[in-house]
Amino acid sequence: MTNPGYATTLPQAGNAPFWRGLKLSDHLYALFILAVAGVVFQRYHAAMDVYEHAILAGSALSLVALGWFWKPVRLFFPLAGLLALGGIALYGDDLSQGQTAFWLKYVLASQSAAMWMCVLFFLATAIYWVGLLRRSNTADAIASGLTWAAAGAAVVWFFVRWYEGYLIGPDVGHVPVSNLYEVFIMFCFITAMMYLYYEQRFATRRMGAFVLLIISAAVGFILWYTFDRQAHEIQPLIPALQSWWMKIHVPANFVGYGAFAMAAMLGVAQLLASRGILTSHLPSYETLGEVMYKAIAVGFLFFTIATILGAMWAADAWGGYWSWDPKETWALIVWLNYAAWLHVRLVKGWRGDILAWWSVVGLLVTTFAFLGVNMFLSGLHSYGTL
Repeated sequence: MTNPGYATTLPQAGNAPFWRGLKLSDHLYALFILAVAGVVFQRYHAAMDVYEHAILAGSALSLVALGWFWKPVRLFFPLAGLLALGGIALYGDDLSQGQTAFWLKYVLASQSAAMWMCVLFFLATAIYWVGLLRRSNTADAIASGLTWAAAGAAVVWFFVRWYEGYLIGPDVGHVPVSNLYEVFIMFCFITAMMYLYYEQRFATRRMGAFVLLIISAAVGFILWYTFDRQAHEIQPLIPALQSWWMKIHVPANFVGYGAFAMAAMLGVAQLLASRGILTSHLPSYETLGEVMYKAIAVGFLFFTIATILGAMWAADAWGGYWSWDPKETWALIVWLNYAAWLHVRLVKGWRGDILAWWSVVGLLVTTFAFLGVNMFLSGLHSYGTL
């Protein structure tokens, strides 16, 4: 059951063209996003190459479409963007401001924003569980708000860290998607945003207790990696990653990873519900299965795109689209796993526990493809080790 309050303004299939259903607020939102993109281009185009110009244009158009489809982001992204711009403005041209300016030191510097993100995700996880166990709508609403705030902190972290890199040196600055510390924060953000969409689409917050567990596990890794390995320090890109392909291949991959992780946690919830555990507290068994399917479908689409982009990057860097490198081989295994999952659900009509178990095992396969290959196998992607 959906919540009418979050319905899209776009007409349903078979009706008039979608642009006839757009309201004044939709047009004003689009103009705002395009104006912001224009200001960003005017100020920073000299530091951007032609591919980054294209990415900026594509990002602006994507935000417009997303805001038309999912109204809460109309407030979320402008607010998070303003906070990020505030941090950038406080820095000016002096990186040392991060140690002296109060708002940078404790809130808006990239490392401060990352720590706020971690704390807020931990709090959201705990309160989602309180809401689940006590059937408290108030606790659920607080947890949802904390998740939005944590995602906002991740947006601030992204743009401020990007700017900090260029303050260190023009040859150091890069889009922060290049190492495990950076991509784990991106994973937390993407997974949280996907969950928040489905939370509102299906008008239930009782899935959050499970989905936020996987985000909290990633947060635990971020904290360990930060304090044990000092991974938050900005380093120049290694030669293998000095490519514009990285800027589109990595985010597409992590939409897939985030979707598969969310699906696995919903699979856990579905398996518990089928055994009479928390059944009366959780959404219906069918709802959990439906959201799991939608997440895997979205994840599969983006993972397919990422795999194609990776092959094109390989051809550009190494002269061949496919070399059966361990990372490539395991990426193919992940792709085939979820292709088979979707096939048996859509074509064979499978439902129930078997698909839930499959989604859980699929996350283990995906985790090995992402981390295990780099830790235990050697190949062209060995630069991604812990």
